[in-house]
Amino acid sequence: MSDTGAHPRIRSYVLRAGRVGSGQARALAEIGPQFMLPYHAAVLDLDAVFGRAAPRILEIGFGMGEGLAEIAAAHPENDYLGVEVHTPGVGALLKQLGERGLTNVRVIQHDAFEVLTQMLKPESLAGIHIFFPDPWHKKRHHKRRLIQPPLVSLLASRIAPGGYIHLATDWQDYAEQMLAVLSAEPQLQNTVSDYAPRPDTRPLTKFEQRGIRLGHGVWDLVFRRT
Repeated sequence: MSDTGAHPRIRSYVLRAGRVGSGQARALAEIGPQFMLPYHAAVLDLDAVFGRAAPRILEIGFGMGEGLAEIAAAHPENDYLGVEVHTPGVGALLKQLGERGLTNVRVIQHDAFEVLTQMLKPESLAGIHIFFPDPWHKKRHHKRRLIQPPLVSLLASRIAPGGYIHLATDWQDYAEQMLAVLSAEPQLQNTVSDYAPRPDTRPLTKFEQRGIRLGHGVWDLVFRRT
């Protein structure tokens, strides 16, 4: 199942040659085979992947994975699918899964657009998290931002009715763009009048805590699929 032709491609990241630490490398080798899913241009059977039927939450761009691991630990009733392109972050998340003994997370190291279009069925997700995507803060680079109308339409199509999409950013102009794009998507409805208070389900990362100490704002948006 594929509908790639209906959604223009947005590449919102640049692959960097980040250093993989020894602990991350060990986790990739020892834990990766259990929790990593290879990219295939074929729809996933999520019940088979997780070995049960449960609500599925997708996180795109989980960074070093501390937030995703904390959310998964706090909500064992849900299954979490993390998509990230950078190897150090994948290794760091796998290391945390092993240390915490978590079994409700799977990881795909691949481009999120292709995962969404090729591997996930419409209405197969209970929610989507995208926390602190690259803001591409220079105006000439705004076209590379992840949150654009075609992708948001695709995201909404993968969420079951009543499910949600939760975004967060610490760049005000990106927050304003996110609010405009999500508000214009007919499949989605804002849960509040504009920006949402930070839900307790989104843990504070070290990055965010540092920003708060420096006086930076953070904007959360929570929309539901109609």
